[in-house]
Amino acid sequence: MDYSGKTAIVTGGGRGIGRGIALAYAGAGARVVIAEKDADAGRDIREHILALGQEALFVETDVSLPRDIGLLMGKSMQVFGRIDILVNNAGVSWWASPYDLKVSEWDTILNTNLRSVFLCSREAARYMRDTGGGSVVNIASTRALMSEPNSEAYAASKGGILALTHALAASFAQDRIQVNCISPGWIETRDYQRLREIDHKQHIAQRVGNPEDVARACLFLTAPGNDFVTGTNLVVDGGMTRKMIYEP
Repeated sequence: MDYSGKTAIVTGGGRGIGRGIALAYAGAGARVVIAEKDADAGRDIREHILALGQEALFVETDVSLPRDIGLLMGKSMQVFGRIDILVNNAGVSWWASPYDLKVSEWDTILNTNLRSVFLCSREAARYMRDTGGGSVVNIASTRALMSEPNSEAYAASKGGILALTHALAASFAQDRIQVNCISPGWIETRDYQRLREIDHKQHIAQRVGNPEDVARACLFLTAPGNDFVTGTNLVVDGGMTRKMIYEP
């Protein structure tokens, strides 16, 4: 897939899945904007992409702050002149009993994970519609479809992303902007070698996922010519949520 001449913004692009996505777009020839709250991580991935001979911009961004989102889009346009792709990846999570979860904690998770997806998509779309359209990919989670105890705020934020995706797809269609969603399952972003055989066996694919698995899905969804795919949720989980497990 050739993304030469395209500009891709990746929120939370400094670490984990976001870093893998940023590197994938750079490897495909895109100019990459890394929106990252952790300045050290953001600068590191920018330098890494520049060393590959590709263009990259780091914008220190807290996506829970509307002002930062506006500055991100404005800076991207100022430097690269267009926005073609937005990957809404930034997110936070922590588990707490619903009896103990503070309102401030709920708000932090929802504002970071869900409200930012709406605001980033809207502000990017204002520019995309003036340059012939574009593509938005929202990173949700299989936790939008299944849960463990004490994950209410995170699950709500990811479930909201699924609904927001098809709503935005309908609203932005007239401007030739497609909006899709990816729900990753278990994606190991730290030490893959530490995983046990039983971890891999939980998956039909016989392995735990890695950031590159999600990155390849992003490249597919935003590829030129794939504009017939919009409003969908692509589950990238190695079949984990489809495997029936019986206790012996």
